[in-house]
Amino acid sequence: MVKSKIYTGGGDKGKTSLIGGFRVPKTHPRLEAYGTVDELNSFIGLLIAEVEEPDTCDLLRFVQSRLFTVGSYLATDPSKTEYKIESQITVDSIKKIEEAIDRVDGRLPKLNSFVLPGGSRSAAIAHVCRTVCRRAERNIYRLAETETVEEPVLVFMNRLSDYLFVVARNECLLKNNEEFFWNNTCK
Repeated sequence: MVKSKIYTGGGDKGKTSLIGGFRVPKTHPRLEAYGTVDELNSFIGLLIAEVEEPDTCDLLRFVQSRLFTVGSYLATDPSKTEYKIESQITVDSIKKIEEAIDRVDGRLPKLNSFVLPGGSRSAAIAHVCRTVCRRAERNIYRLAETETVEEPVLVFMNRLSDYLFVVARNECLLKNNEEFFWNNTCK
């Protein structure tokens, strides 16, 4: 069995290949979008290492797989290459995230102020995931200014950041830690 080569040298001149072999600059908005999705996926892996609740870990692993789907979608220029079926975000994936949000949020105390990121290590990591997710979403919208991006991709990323917010709050609750809230008084 021949082991695949990790380095090819193909990117040494500032270009990389999209799915289908079409080469673009590494600064292309498509790469910024799927690179940030990849960064988010790595942070979610870190979050999974800290979370103890099996249902949350299971859903986060589902999310990681869907983020590979989003990355594949974003790494495909449809004017040059057809999308693979594996690159489709479905309504069912969005619904699964929405159901998880409702389930987790249903056991959290009502919010009366903005939550400050932190409270526990896992909550802080979830907040980092949430903010990276929002950046990925912005990068995908930036790409959508010049390229077609299907609505389910955008909706999935938006719901995912909401899910990561409730995960952060839930982690504080599960670890018996205090949530910290924005103090809008200047002292």
